[in-house]
Amino acid sequence: MSKTIFVLNGPNLNLLGEREPAIYGNTTLNDIHENCLSQAADLGFQIDFRQTNFEGELVESVHQARKQACGIVINPAGYTFTSIALLDALKMFDGPKIELHISNVHARESIYHNSLISRVATGIMIGFGARGYELAIQAIADMVRALELSEKTS
Repeated sequence: MSKTIFVLNGPNLNLLGEREPAIYGNTTLNDIHENCLSQAADLGFQIDFRQTNFEGELVESVHQARKQACGIVINPAGYTFTSIALLDALKMFDGPKIELHISNVHARESIYHNSLISRVATGIMIGFGARGYELAIQAIADMVRALELSEKTS
C-alpha cells in the first residue's frame, strides 16, 4: 500500500498569513507544508502537498490520489459549500479522507455551515488552526495502519 498522503488545498489558501489573520492566523501555506512534511516523515509517510484556486485542478488531484495515495487531507475552502464535482471525485477515493478547516466554520456566518464534502469525509478537522493539518496527518496514518493490520489478520 502507498505511504503517500495527498494534502489538497483549495482557493485563496495561498494567501494564508496575509488573509484575515484574525480568522486564519499568521501561519503561511509554506509553513503548513513544512510542518506536514515533518509530521509525515516522523510517521513513515510522504506528503504530496498541493494548492489550487481552480476547481478542475482540485478534482484532478483527487483523481490522481486514487492511484497514488493512501489517504487525503483536504481543505476545500470555498468549494466545500459549492462543488458537486469535488464531492463526486471524493466519492471515488476508497481510502480515508479528512476534511479540514483552519477556523471553526460553525462559529462563523451560516453560509459556512453546510459542507457538501462532509458527506463523504471519513473525519472532519475543524477549528484547530494550522495545527489541524498535523492532526489530520496523524489520523490518516492511524487509519491506514489499522487497515493494514486488519488486512493481515483477515
